[in-house]
Amino acid sequence: MSNRIYNVLFHTHTVSGIVISVALFVIFFAGSFSFFRDEIVGWERNEPIVETATLSDLDFDVLLDTLNQRHELQARDVAFTKYFDERRINVSLSASKDTTANEAARGRAFFYMDPETSDTYTYQSNYSIGEFLYRLHFFAQLNLWGTSGYLLAGLIAFFFLFAIITGVLVHWKKIVSNFYLFRPKASLKNLWTDAHTALGIIGLPYQFVYAVTGTCLIIGTSVMSPAVVTFMYDGDTNQLYEDFGFNPPHFAWANDPLTEVPSINALVERAEAKWEGFEIRNVEIFDYGDQNMHVGIEGRTHYDAKFAGRGEIVYHAATGEEVKVVNPFTATSYQNAVTAIITQLHFGDFGGMPLKAVYFILGIISCFVILSGVMIWLVARDKKNIPEKQRRFNAWVVWIYLGVCLSMFPATAITFLAVKFFLTTFDASRMTFIYQVFFYSWLVLSVFFTVKRDNYFTNKFTLLGGGILGMMVPVANGLVTGNWPWVTLPAGHIQIFAVDVFWICISIVALIIGWSLKKPTKQNKPTSRQKTNNHLSRGVDVTLSKEGSLQYLN
Repeated sequence: MSNRIYNVLFHTHTVSGIVISVALFVIFFAGSFSFFRDEIVGWERNEPIVETATLSDLDFDVLLDTLNQRHELQARDVAFTKYFDERRINVSLSASKDTTANEAARGRAFFYMDPETSDTYTYQSNYSIGEFLYRLHFFAQLNLWGTSGYLLAGLIAFFFLFAIITGVLVHWKKIVSNFYLFRPKASLKNLWTDAHTALGIIGLPYQFVYAVTGTCLIIGTSVMSPAVVTFMYDGDTNQLYEDFGFNPPHFAWANDPLTEVPSINALVERAEAKWEGFEIRNVEIFDYGDQNMHVGIEGRTHYDAKFAGRGEIVYHAATGEEVKVVNPFTATSYQNAVTAIITQLHFGDFGGMPLKAVYFILGIISCFVILSGVMIWLVARDKKNIPEKQRRFNAWVVWIYLGVCLSMFPATAITFLAVKFFLTTFDASRMTFIYQVFFYSWLVLSVFFTVKRDNYFTNKFTLLGGGILGMMVPVANGLVTGNWPWVTLPAGHIQIFAVDVFWICISIVALIIGWSLKKPTKQNKPTSRQKTNNHLSRGVDVTLSKEGSLQYLN
């Protein structure tokens, strides 16, 4: 590689990394917590599930009777969906095809339902910290103008992929030797460089997978899909969905009511027994109560049976005839297989709790890689030949950067505590409360640490503060609900137990690291040769006053 190409790659790697650094840190930090989304939701709502619950465990006949009394289901399509491992399910009702139905039945409806209590919730009242952090990791909260948040996350993922590729090319010749090089007592720049390189290599496969899958998931939905609709389908989104198999099947309404609605439970049991290792995720009833009523059942294979398998079976409800069958083990389409692989690699939901823990650790390592890259950028430009005005600007950039990024840890702990202590009801104010607590605490802490203008102080006290607050999270849960770790583990409430232990572990690590951080001390007056070496190796990590003494910059 010529020097010119090397310099181009080096500078593009640096610039692309700096430009996306804050947004990328938010994505990885929030995304790391999102691996435990389902566990956090169960912990927050105090709704544990003893084992992984699927739709096949539900009594659909009872649920439909309850919904029919509330919403008049005759001639409507009813869909039960379970996207996550939590107790509540998604319920969607289409508009009734019967023109004589009441006004409420002639409109669509969507809500969440707790099968154990039959309580229903709107999106706002069903909102949770787990959902908030999950959506924060692709900036869904910024979708004030269409899909602007999704588009930003997709562009960040794309430039992150670019930064990974250029970083590998820049370090290729010394990628092995530098991996084993760590000089904690050397200059500050060398320390940050060694940490950045070593941890970057450890997390490289993970980061590459995340950059590729994130780009595909976000860019594909927020950029490519609208472009395909516009240029290939003349704006007909419905036709696109039809060609790609996203639309549900259509059946003619016979306008002939059934004397008795067949048991949906029996059909679900038949579908589950048809293929061993088949997990039902969606049950949809078409034209409820009509002679032409159909029941569609969709699901996926267990990961130990087949990594990416999607199956579907449609029954004619009155006769029990199989109208459509898609075998998940032999008939998975290329599109469904690719989508499943990308999704499962991105969410890390195919290996249970151990894989989630590994993904979380690698995500936090990626956060440190981002931090160390910014610190390398600062130290490399903190030299005597750089104008003082430019050096102060660079310092302000890093003060703001560290204040914003590192404040996320204590702000997250504050939100967990606030929700457990003060948010005990499920009403429309729930979503607003979570937004206000997190964003206001994040803003206040960010401003405070930025104004403080002390990188050492920011690092130390975000770790110590976040660690102390984090240790209080399981205490708050125990005081409010009585679910102490020694209670939830024997009861089999693994989700609640996992969240409490998770906060204890990360808080202990944060406290150990924060307590071990030592503020740099001034050294004795160096010799002329030492001054030269300091200048070359440390930049203005230290500077010399007129009297020759060392002066440390913030």
